[in-house]
Amino acid sequence: MAKNSKKKDIPKVNEELEGFKMNINSFGEISSSFSIDKINAFLNKNVDDKKLRDREDSKEEKKK
Repeated sequence: MAKNSKKKDIPKVNEELEGFKMNINSFGEISSSFSIDKINAFLNKNVDDKKLRDREDSKEEKKK
């Protein structure tokens, strides 16, 4: 017998992104509970961009 539960599982996320929700409406517009600037700051801090690894200016920013 299969259970038919409609309980939504909450995915595990980084503590800094707690409460982050993203929706796409019927017109294809994306809405988010966080501002784009906050998302970009998180990604810049936590994700290594392999295209920018060997650039001189990106190394200087990391030293600061």
